[in-house]
Amino acid sequence: MAKEQLTKEQEQLARLAKALGHPIRIAILQMLARQTCCYHGDMSDILPIAKSTLSQHLKELKEAGLIQGTITLPTVKYCINKENWAMAKSLFESFLVEVNNNDGSC
Repeated sequence: MAKEQLTKEQEQLARLAKALGHPIRIAILQMLARQTCCYHGDMSDILPIAKSTLSQHLKELKEAGLIQGTITLPTVKYCINKENWAMAKSLFESFLVEVNNNDGSC
């Protein structure tokens, strides 16, 4: 029997799950979600991590498409990417419903 190919949705879901797989990234997303507009400023003043570490977490979230940033020196503006967030929500909901509908019997 041939191996099954991974679907585009499976690959996207795994990428999103990896991006969400660290508590600082969850904190970043929660902080951005509470903003009435995009966040301007240095998040390392708020979050308990070094600037270089924060930069790596922001990069991971941007690469997954969950946030977007605009550099206008000397500041950077970060926002939730609402379109990609809606897509992520849909993917996770579909996955969780599928797993939940499995009765677990072998």
